Amino acid sequence: ATWMAGEAIQALGGVGYTNEYSVGRLWRDAKLYEIGAGTSEIRRMLIGRELFSETR
Repeated sequence: ATWMAGEAIQALGGVGYTNEYSVGRLWRDAKLYEIGAGTSEIRRMLIGRELFSETR
């Protein structure tokens, strides 16, 4: 989500950061979720751990 919102901001240029378009808010929300949920590596590790424990 963060990558896609960043691409949309790139397409809009500097205006993408303003409140005129919702993409700026989407990027900020996605970034906050990314920080709050942990890094992608941690999430992958937790998912892998959960999947592995189910196969035992």
